[in-house]
Amino acid sequence: MYRDSERQKLFTRRVAVLGAGKAVLLATLAGRMYYLQVIEADRYAMLADENRINFRLLAPPRGRIVDRQGAPLADNRQNYRILLIAENVPGGQVSETLDRLGQLVDLEPSDRKRILRDVKRNRSFVPVTIRDNMEWADITKIEVNTPDLPGIMIDVGQSRHYPDASAMSHVLGYVAAVSESEIGDDPLLELPGFRIGKAGVERVHDLALRGSGGTSQVEVNAFGRVIRELSRNDGQSGAELGLTIDKDIQLKTAELLKDESAACVVMDVHSGDVLALVSTPGFDPNAFNRGLSEAEWQGLIKNDKKPLVNKAVAGRYPPGSTFKMVVALAALERGVINPDNKVFCSGYVELGNARFHCWKRRGHGAMNLHSAIKESCDVYFYEIARRTGIDRIAAMSRRLGLGDVTGIDLPGESDGLIPDKAWKDAVLSEPWHAGETLIAGIGQGYILTTPLQLCVMTARLVNGGFAVLPRLTRAIEPRFEEAAVETDSPEDDSVSFADLGLRQSSVTAVLDAMNAVVNIPGGTAYRSRISEPGMAMGGKTGTAQVRRITKSEREQGVRKNKDLPWKFRDHALFVGYAPVESPKYAVAVVVEHGGSGSKAAAPIAKEILLETQRRMGTVPVSMAPKMKTSETGEG
Repeated sequence: MYRDSERQKLFTRRVAVLGAGKAVLLATLAGRMYYLQVIEADRYAMLADENRINFRLLAPPRGRIVDRQGAPLADNRQNYRILLIAENVPGGQVSETLDRLGQLVDLEPSDRKRILRDVKRNRSFVPVTIRDNMEWADITKIEVNTPDLPGIMIDVGQSRHYPDASAMSHVLGYVAAVSESEIGDDPLLELPGFRIGKAGVERVHDLALRGSGGTSQVEVNAFGRVIRELSRNDGQSGAELGLTIDKDIQLKTAELLKDESAACVVMDVHSGDVLALVSTPGFDPNAFNRGLSEAEWQGLIKNDKKPLVNKAVAGRYPPGSTFKMVVALAALERGVINPDNKVFCSGYVELGNARFHCWKRRGHGAMNLHSAIKESCDVYFYEIARRTGIDRIAAMSRRLGLGDVTGIDLPGESDGLIPDKAWKDAVLSEPWHAGETLIAGIGQGYILTTPLQLCVMTARLVNGGFAVLPRLTRAIEPRFEEAAVETDSPEDDSVSFADLGLRQSSVTAVLDAMNAVVNIPGGTAYRSRISEPGMAMGGKTGTAQVRRITKSEREQGVRKNKDLPWKFRDHALFVGYAPVESPKYAVAVVVEHGGSGSKAAAPIAKEILLETQRRMGTVPVSMAPKMKTSETGEG
């Protein structure tokens, strides 16, 4: 009985200890619950709200690009796209979700590979674009099947659109998806479907056109589905970019060049405004926005006419006879000749053992400056180039804008090449030869120019001798501090350019000859003259060889360009201006392997200058500098 009593006391003590322990635990739990639910109630309520509220970055609308009249050149259209958010896919089974989606829309193996790569590369909450520019019929099928497509969502955004496609392609460029190497600190670049400028003015002014992103605050349920939008800040849309281009002149120029491998630039000779800048064939910039297929890409890069190259600013061509005005000015300014000095052309000139031929086999006879430019006599320019020297010719070339970039705001501009003795010694480690000066006198040899440079050269010749520079951007509004571009309005009388110091008598002699080229019988471009009153043009034809004609070919009779394979035909060139009485516009046309400048390039220039004068008028702008009367020259 004593033992039973002891056991009872031991059991009672154990129960008391356990009960006390439980009481302490319950008190601790109650205290913790009180702390969390009462003292920390506000904090955890806020965390709960944040857990059900998502903040999303919104892409701003890209800024429009318009021509000088305000006509849209690049705009935005509504775009439906399919997105995938990896963190919303149960178990990370992205491939299974793509399999189900592939039953509703076509997904190429290359698309799947890209999507899976982007899922691994991006953070799990960053949406990945599956398909862009979707049709509404496909979108409705996906919406109906959304419960079976975890992680899939439909997004409505904007897509870049170029209404005039290839005609504007080399000026505007295009936008495309951000590559991995281009992702920096800007979170906008991680947004699905976000596009940045990759070429043309889209690339040059990308920051201003891009704008700044907005935010959207949305409420989601436990499955991540959006319940409602709580607040929205659309951010700042991109700036509107105004160009100097006139859309109608640009389209007319593109139509005239058609599918030739060619380039053309039209400028206001006083303000420098570029009214048209065309390179053909062009390409469809909309295709880059939606994504090129492999076949489309191969078709572009394998095309012999190089549609992706902006030939107007990056094409390098021998200027041929369009260079003869430069040689003439160099000789006149140095007093090497006067306009009445004559050179006899028998069809060739000899220097040592070499014979340099004129394009006219039987020769032109006695030629002065006026007749030599009018009829494009090669022998005359061989001789005055020999008298003037390559260094003086090179110096005049650079004054007129050749041999260096113009600074136009387009990527990939070439500086061309204006050789002299120092250049050949530095680059080729060889002395300059006299025969090379003769060849340079007719714009061949080492000399290379771009169509834009030829247009600038012509503008400087006809505007009274001022160093005009081409301008493509008129305004960027609103002006972002980091991308603001200060441009003078075409009506601003303060626009001025440096005086080149050319004598009026020298310029007048050259312009009179350029007038004769087009408007006097016997001129090489007489068949392309403009007969409309007050709109007559002056100019100079050019034909540049792309291969050397051998002695045997010359003796047997050189085959005509049309009988040669395309890549062996001469380049056709023409530079011109209008109206003759008071020059306002300059044009340069280059047709690759077009044959004769008088037949292939001059007729195109005629139609372009006619269209330009009809569109823009023929009265010089108020800011046009007057022809100088000073006779001070190079010295």
